[in-house]
Amino acid sequence: MEPATLTTDRLVLRTVGPHDTDAVYAAAQDPEIQRWTTIPSPYLPEHAESFTEHLAPEGWANGSMFTFGAFLPEGELVGMLGITMRSLGVAEIGFWATKHHRGNGYITEATLTAARWAFTHVSVDRIEWRAEVGNTASRAVAERAGFTIEGTLRSALNNKGVRRDCWVGSLLPSDLSLPSTAPYLPTPPSPTPRTR
Repeated sequence: MEPATLTTDRLVLRTVGPHDTDAVYAAAQDPEIQRWTTIPSPYLPEHAESFTEHLAPEGWANGSMFTFGAFLPEGELVGMLGITMRSLGVAEIGFWATKHHRGNGYITEATLTAARWAFTHVSVDRIEWRAEVGNTASRAVAERAGFTIEGTLRSALNNKGVRRDCWVGSLLPSDLSLPSTAPYLPTPPSPTPRTR
């Protein structure tokens, strides 16, 4: 698939390439990004180079991962977002914000925009969000974007060789008033027990 460029009122979402390596490297020096994401730590220049020159372009080329850098219109990087295909019709979203641009709603805006794109252009019917228990900033973004928090998965996340519990949530096309590509049959509510 050819990389897509998406725009919002405040952002340009586009794939990253070699010209973004320095910005990605600088942003990833933030201890919070290294703590809560699965990027290598310490994060070296060659990690940024591999990401921008190989991983991101290859993900688009083979349809396995759609990486968007979130940029201000003048070109400054404010965050990164990736939608990774997990199974038929199911993708997982991950994101981080640069230290100086947190708290401005940029990543929520980017998440909603990328989710709409995935639902309408990639035949995705469910986007999952996962974050290590305790990553309240990531959870706040997911909740503001409309994700339903579904619970905690034990030992479901491996971050730098350590198994950790994670929260999981989902966003469906219907949550954004969009149609699904496949019919959805939700579980009926449990019957209310009769009392005598």
